[in-house]
Amino acid sequence: MHPIQNDKTQKGFTLIELLIVILIVSMVYFLGFSGVEIDKEKPKALTPLNLKETISNAKWFNGKISLLCLNKCKTCMLRKNISSPYTPYSNGIDLSDIKAYTIDGSDSLIRLEYERYDDKKICLKMDFYPNGSSTQIILQNEKGTYFLPAYFEDAKRFDSPEDAKEYWLENTKLVSSSGDFY
Repeated sequence: MHPIQNDKTQKGFTLIELLIVILIVSMVYFLGFSGVEIDKEKPKALTPLNLKETISNAKWFNGKISLLCLNKCKTCMLRKNISSPYTPYSNGIDLSDIKAYTIDGSDSLIRLEYERYDDKKICLKMDFYPNGSSTQIILQNEKGTYFLPAYFEDAKRFDSPEDAKEYWLENTKLVSSSGDFY
């Protein structure tokens, strides 16, 4: 007969071994995933071509918003309704030295001169509405001239404010005569 041996075999991890495994897994996680941002879409910098799209499609846009740009359009602010204060737009802005134009009742191109806000000259002021419309405007900077329609279309780039004006007037005539077909 064999004598009974008192073998005590190890059936689990010690506390030290568990702590070492947790430390190694944590280091691998932080080294491998520290620069990865999951599901965070960074907003694009505001430019004349994406201005309307960026503001209208923002998560926080849920109604009328007014955009106000100061300091040669290097600083912009948003106001959610007429009774709320303006808050700084914290994402990128690429609207430097913008000139804004509109068309008057006699179809003349007029450069917009805005009032002042906190004793700073306003270079751009636009309103965005829940139905997807916005202030219709022509913007110009050193990169080109841009027509921002009030409804539906995307912003378009032109060589001059006069070309954008012609496009504006052409589209206005198409919209106003669209009832002729019915």
